[in-house]
Amino acid sequence: MSEMITADLVDLDLSADTKEAAARALAERMAALGRVTDLDGFLADVAAREAQMPTGLDGGIGIPHCRSEHVTEPTLAFGRKAAGIDFGAPDGPADLIFLIAAPAGADDAHLTILSALARQLTNTAFTAALRAVDDTETAAALIRGDRTPASADVPADAGNAERPEGSGATEAGAADAVASAEDTAESGTAPVPSAGVEDGSDPVPGTTAAPDGRPFRVVAVTSCPTGIAHTYMAAESLENAGREAGIELVVETQGSAGFTRLDPAVIAAADGVILAHDVPVREKERFAGKPTVDVGVKAGINRPAELVAEVREKAARGEVTAGSAPGSAAGSASGTPVERTGGTGDGYGTRLRTWLMSGVSYMVPFVAAGGLLIALGFAIGGWQVNKAPSVMDHFVWTQADSWGALLFQIGGVAFNFLIPVLAGYIAYGMADRPGLVPGFVGGSIALTINAGFLGGLAAGLIAGGVVMAIQKVRIPAAVRGIMPVVVIPLISSAVVGFLMFVVIGKPIASAQKGMTDWLNGLTGANAVLLGALLGLMMCFDLGGPVNKVAYTFATAGIAVANPGDSAMKIMAAVMAAGMVPPLAMALATTVRARLFTPTERENGKAAWVLGASFITEGAIPFAAADPLRVIPSAMAGGAVTGALSMTFGATLRAPHGGIFVVPLIGNPFLYLIAVAAGVGVTTALVVVLKGLRKRSPSGAGAEGTGTGAVSPAASKEPVAA
Repeated sequence: MSEMITADLVDLDLSADTKEAAARALAERMAALGRVTDLDGFLADVAAREAQMPTGLDGGIGIPHCRSEHVTEPTLAFGRKAAGIDFGAPDGPADLIFLIAAPAGADDAHLTILSALARQLTNTAFTAALRAVDDTETAAALIRGDRTPASADVPADAGNAERPEGSGATEAGAADAVASAEDTAESGTAPVPSAGVEDGSDPVPGTTAAPDGRPFRVVAVTSCPTGIAHTYMAAESLENAGREAGIELVVETQGSAGFTRLDPAVIAAADGVILAHDVPVREKERFAGKPTVDVGVKAGINRPAELVAEVREKAARGEVTAGSAPGSAAGSASGTPVERTGGTGDGYGTRLRTWLMSGVSYMVPFVAAGGLLIALGFAIGGWQVNKAPSVMDHFVWTQADSWGALLFQIGGVAFNFLIPVLAGYIAYGMADRPGLVPGFVGGSIALTINAGFLGGLAAGLIAGGVVMAIQKVRIPAAVRGIMPVVVIPLISSAVVGFLMFVVIGKPIASAQKGMTDWLNGLTGANAVLLGALLGLMMCFDLGGPVNKVAYTFATAGIAVANPGDSAMKIMAAVMAAGMVPPLAMALATTVRARLFTPTERENGKAAWVLGASFITEGAIPFAAADPLRVIPSAMAGGAVTGALSMTFGATLRAPHGGIFVVPLIGNPFLYLIAVAAGVGVTTALVVVLKGLRKRSPSGAGAEGTGTGAVSPAASKEPVAA
């Protein structure tokens, strides 16, 4: 690994007790060598990456990493902590910590070297040698590849150290594994030869061979948000598991250095697909029509053997999954979720949230477009515009009322798609394209019977569940081709339609009406408390699931042609509270610039525009760097704003727009006062809390040096959008 790591970048006895302190200790070594130009800015980038997904791995490994503009050259630092540090791994703390720093524009050669390291971390002999080594020069040489584990004087029992589950590497094969990792990192794909089948012997007992007797073939894709570490570790683990299972497995690593597409012939010949990813798979449609296991990237690292067994079971049942279109769902005001097809690798709660957010993310653009058009229609044509006749028969070019009616009616048409789109894409998130037809049918029925938002949720979940159940039925190979086009849409639509019309539609419609009546009846203290609660939710995770729940609750209330005043008050309170965090951080970086790093001060400038536009995510960089001070402060300000907005009776017909839709707000002056009050509260709390922060021994946190971006006290991360 050239001189990406030297003895000066190794600490075999870390004194840190938290992951933030460990990152700071290793980053200070990088800064001392001139490889990091802004320590706090770099640590903020590390914290932001950590907020997306914990970087702890089974086997006692922590790999905090990021790409940052504050890094001058690709650098790796290594630390060892005998007592372990919690990096969020399921099996406990990490005693081996690797801090990987890549420049924002790192070249492919350096990234492939970093990727080769990531692959080595699945090698038991390599990690055992690092636990046993007693001098920094040898440790650096091991990581660079200048020395092999066998030549590092590893104690005889070192190989018994805990290792990631599913890793098939052995000490004897350590050198070969390292060489293989470096070779495959260059190409981006990694074939795994068949074990125990090339000589004509039977496959591993208890597994399923291909129908023609040849070895079972699997193609896999791995990817993570940064594309440096988890991507290649998952690939290595899957390769080892494939080798142990006696199958042919080829991995396409979609990393930061780009990716080499699998040969279409290899994909066509595959009997199953494993997708281990935390960002959308590029060109996913290539894998359409094959048994597919779709999980997060850490599942590919921690339990690859289970994934191999699962894809074989799906192939045996004849269960296929259609590929999705390229790209991801359109983002809402509160962020964009990553698509998932309902793979069994995640917990049920996680999958349910992902399915629901898939539907919400596709629905929100219709809410935004339709709501703004309706609001503009009222602004231009007056409050009686909803009673205007159809513009097809009564449109006068020179009359403002006609233009107002036109906008109102276009917005109404857009609103008619809300429930079908919500249901359709919940089902899509669960079962891919076969779920779209029954989902849209169920959503349209919910609209017809006035079951509203709740009906759409139920229809989407039922449609997805029905399709997933049909896909589990073993069917003859001759009819598999027509299943996604004819059989699944026909049966699932009939089942969903029956359930919605005959069984559950009426109870859901009654529940929807009851909720609407309750909202319309909220007055006085109850309304104020609801506003405070919604403000807290909007600012809790700044674009995460809790934020989305509050935003979706508000948009569902106005997603009708004639919403009540209570629904519009709720929408106003939610938008006002969502504007508070970024505006407050922008103000704080202006009035107390010395408490923030140069990077944060630059982010503060952008936060003015983001906050004014109702983009709550503008505060995420600040919360990621200092969550224990920023998040509670933001929640306090959001609660104040939400409560005041409800108290003032401000209303909002548009679901988005920030200050740019102030003319469409009822009681706009008092509304702006509510926003200003919340911004003031959050700003004051942030400034006070940061001013009271204890200085670290190295001087981080002193005036003029910034926030100490990953303070050792910061034990809680915000949920990133």
